[in-house]
Amino acid sequence: MAPIWGFFICLKKKMKGFILGAKQDQSQTFSQNGERIPVTRISTAPCYVVGIHETATRGYNAVKLGFGTGHNMGKPAKGELKKAGITAPLRFLREFRVSADAITEENGKKALVIGETKVFIGEEVKPSIVFKAGDKIDVTGTSKGKGFQGVVRRHGFSGGPKTHGQSDRWRAPGSIGAGTTPGRILKGKRMAGRMGGDRITVKGLEVVEVKDTEMTVKGLVPGYRTGLLRIVAE
Repeated sequence: MAPIWGFFICLKKKMKGFILGAKQDQSQTFSQNGERIPVTRISTAPCYVVGIHETATRGYNAVKLGFGTGHNMGKPAKGELKKAGITAPLRFLREFRVSADAITEENGKKALVIGETKVFIGEEVKPSIVFKAGDKIDVTGTSKGKGFQGVVRRHGFSGGPKTHGQSDRWRAPGSIGAGTTPGRILKGKRMAGRMGGDRITVKGLEVVEVKDTEMTVKGLVPGYRTGLLRIVAE
């Protein structure tokens, strides 16, 4: 099981909603005017409201969502799910910051307010109640790890000359610093190193289709298949 982090995403007051999902596949389709567009299919089931935090108890307002299924869960996570009445072994738990008016309480049970819909703790969040076709969203994921790479692939260097007696410097970085002054390599110098595995956010993607268990967005999203995605409406 992947480690559980309290991941915070600050939401603007005008934001309509948010959800967790997993990248499935990339394909293409045609828009209503016949234009061919690239699309990405994102699975959003199962996704539950695990907990709701308020300023009085935590110092901030947030909603914790649980997504995916996993094994070998830790005792703290099991306790949270049991308290929420969720039997599914959820793999990822993430928090989203919300405003105070996005939280309500009825009959002693807290709920998340999404538009005209209320989702209580322990209930499943479906993308069909959060998004609709045409909405603009921001998608955050972890980019594919490429391992240790040289400057040609990592930074787009052109490499050394290919002729005039050159034998082994085709993909070398060349000079990396001055001599006497400053006499060292400056911080931030673009050199070989580990590439990928970064947190990437793609903004302004358009929702093409929404179902109860998945959604399709126009464009591409970061990460590998089955990778965790955080989806927030603009």
